[in-house]
Amino acid sequence: MIHILVVDDDKNLNQTVCTYLNDCGFEAKGVLSANEAYDEMYNNLYELIISDIMMPEIDGFEFAETVRQVNKQIPILFMSAKDDLPSKRKGFLVGIDDYMVKPVELAELEMRVRALLRRSNIEMERKLIVGNLEMDADGMTATINGEEIPVTTREFNILYKLLSYPKKTFTRAQLMDEFWGLDSGTSLRAVDVYVTKLRDKFSTCDGFEIKTVRGLGYKAVLL
Repeated sequence: MIHILVVDDDKNLNQTVCTYLNDCGFEAKGVLSANEAYDEMYNNLYELIISDIMMPEIDGFEFAETVRQVNKQIPILFMSAKDDLPSKRKGFLVGIDDYMVKPVELAELEMRVRALLRRSNIEMERKLIVGNLEMDADGMTATINGEEIPVTTREFNILYKLLSYPKKTFTRAQLMDEFWGLDSGTSLRAVDVYVTKLRDKFSTCDGFEIKTVRGLGYKAVLL
């Protein structure tokens, strides 16, 4: 399932776009501001972003620029009432991949979404390749040089999360909240145990290392 984040403070339009995309077979989630979008992206994985430009507090330009600082690959499509060339130019300069002027034809929006996903090679599957490691989020499999490495669901999700946001530090509490949920009887030390297992299982990977950030948590660093 392809996950799409729709960022637009027009609640009715946001809901309409999400409903249409969901009917097309995607899983779309709508938020009304860039700050809400940051929270969503921090806690969940998305394959594509659709964003308005004119939003309160943080506009689409600043939002797209911030996203690009931490994720160079995710496709970003602007959907805006601004039809002037300078706005379009600024959007592409900050790193967006496509631009549609409101009001949009939903059928055309779907076509552009599929084209962006196709160019990103994630139309049919969610895969992450780092060096000799390949992770398939739909099959929940991890292979090194084509050989499958046995992992639990939690191990897979932690590693996939770290590698999806290289150089980003995740605290033990953040990882615990996301991957252990309401299991309050589990100590934060459980995160350390899982990271130790991941380091051992993926010690032959040549594309990344899991670094300890003293006093905070962990981050993946690409080699």
